[in-house]
Amino acid sequence: MIKLDKINKSFNINNKILNNISLDINKGDSVAIIGKSGTGKSVLLKHINALLRPDSGEIWVDNILLNNLNFNELQKIRKKMAMVFQFGALFDSMSVYQNIQFALKSLTEFKDKEIEDNIYKSLNLVNLDGVDKLKPAELSGGMKKRVGIARAIATEPEYILYDEPTTGLDPITSDKINSVIKKVSDKKKVTSIVVTHNMKTLKFVANKVIMLHEGDIIFDGSIDELFMSNDTFIKCFIK
Repeated sequence: MIKLDKINKSFNINNKILNNISLDINKGDSVAIIGKSGTGKSVLLKHINALLRPDSGEIWVDNILLNNLNFNELQKIRKKMAMVFQFGALFDSMSVYQNIQFALKSLTEFKDKEIEDNIYKSLNLVNLDGVDKLKPAELSGGMKKRVGIARAIATEPEYILYDEPTTGLDPITSDKINSVIKKVSDKKKVTSIVVTHNMKTLKFVANKVIMLHEGDIIFDGSIDELFMSNDTFIKCFIK
């Protein structure tokens, strides 16, 4: 379980990004975090795995308070998590195989045979059999995103954090990414947290929605409740 309690974050005195944010994410949830650009969605995501520290408030993961943990202690928590970055964040000089292998060697205690098996299993799960020897420059944008997802699931995390997984992709490729996220969530039984502004992604992958607006949570509930909301901003955003 992930719990944020009264989180505040500013990058300067006139730029408050998160304002007293509190939320709970239960094991097995597929949560979409939505809101307009610049409203703090990715900042919120990076607090969950402590890539950013709050100015005040508490962050709990599986009943462990993250705020004051040192680097080594944080790494133990981060091994439960994987993050799929907006643009893939692959190493250009490495093959697809080596990119996933690097994550497994850094974050797990798997033996060489386990590493190899997990690489091919994760590529199969995202429908990328046969690309293991290719470099990122030889991949399309959608393929890079799927490699990023394969790298994330290969470490067998309990939580996967996705930062705008369909940004910059055409509708057909976006649908493929949505299908992969849903497939991973269902087959691996992981908790998924997806930052998106894509309504199709939200409807396809999520069972819970958190909406940010100007640093505040203005909605926390189910998809059906979101689409039945009478809030003027919410109605405008989802249409």
